[in-house]
Amino acid sequence: MTLININEAKKNVQQVGFLDVDIDAHLDLFKEIERLKKEKNAVVLAHYYQEADIQDVADYIGDSLGLAQQAEKTTADIIVFAGVHFMAETAKILNPGKKVLLPDFKAGCSLSDSAPPLLFKKFKDEHPGHIVISYINCSAGIKALSDIICTSSNARQIVESLPEDQKIIFAPDKNLGAYINKKTGRNMVLWNGACMVHEIFSREKITKLKVRHPDAKIIAHPECEDAVLQLADFIGSTTQLLKFTEKDEGKEFIVATETGILHKMQKNSPDKIFIPAPPDNSCACNDCPHMKLNTLEKLYLCMEYESPELTMDEDLRLAALKPIRRMLEISASLGL
Repeated sequence: MTLININEAKKNVQQVGFLDVDIDAHLDLFKEIERLKKEKNAVVLAHYYQEADIQDVADYIGDSLGLAQQAEKTTADIIVFAGVHFMAETAKILNPGKKVLLPDFKAGCSLSDSAPPLLFKKFKDEHPGHIVISYINCSAGIKALSDIICTSSNARQIVESLPEDQKIIFAPDKNLGAYINKKTGRNMVLWNGACMVHEIFSREKITKLKVRHPDAKIIAHPECEDAVLQLADFIGSTTQLLKFTEKDEGKEFIVATETGILHKMQKNSPDKIFIPAPPDNSCACNDCPHMKLNTLEKLYLCMEYESPELTMDEDLRLAALKPIRRMLEISASLGL
């Protein structure tokens, strides 16, 4: 396999500059987007961290595993990915013959950016005999260097599906990797990457918030640091957190993940209270600045003009496809 460095990879992605178009203030964007879906046989896939309006107009809302599964089986001609860049890449990897659009090409990911492929290739070479399990929140270049992809929903099960003596490199999220090590008793080698959103939560502020809401249950995403996870009553992926709040008898929840999920939680459980966990800064919220670059207006323009479109070098796509396929096969065999 020929390794494509990060700058070359960017050249293989066609970015058409976003059109400077004024949108009529009276235009009903919800109706227009529904019209475009039908006219163009397009599907809108959205992550839970997207703004509320985008979630409400999406055909499917989910976490990384669910979105990858939906992207694999869609019959649409156009996939509009309301998420971040690596998610649109995954859709393209699985659907080379379909047009994949991303409302804002600047919607990147701090975790994905923390693992440049050339540096990771060197790291991998320094650990012979190890297989690479990479969290799906990584670039196509990292996927191409991996043996299996995982998500926060299935990471533990995928690790446990391998022989106990199998040496493993886990990338790029050190916090998720450390959590899986702790739960499985493994000693995976961890790449030193992290998500800026999940690393910023304050243990001290969450503790004080718990004092004010003694009946609230703390729920956290495993990308959080261990100090925060130690406070949690439940740890899981965004989908697992959502399902927990639906089924649990509790009425108040302190949520340690990106605030976009609170919209879905509130819709599904209108009688419950959801409190965003406070970050260790002066902001009162904890939004992903990359996820929130996408807006309903950009989504409409993206569909209307079919731009920006993501394209990919075929050698890179095929190399990145293998570990994704293996993840989907393992997940299906385990009923995930």
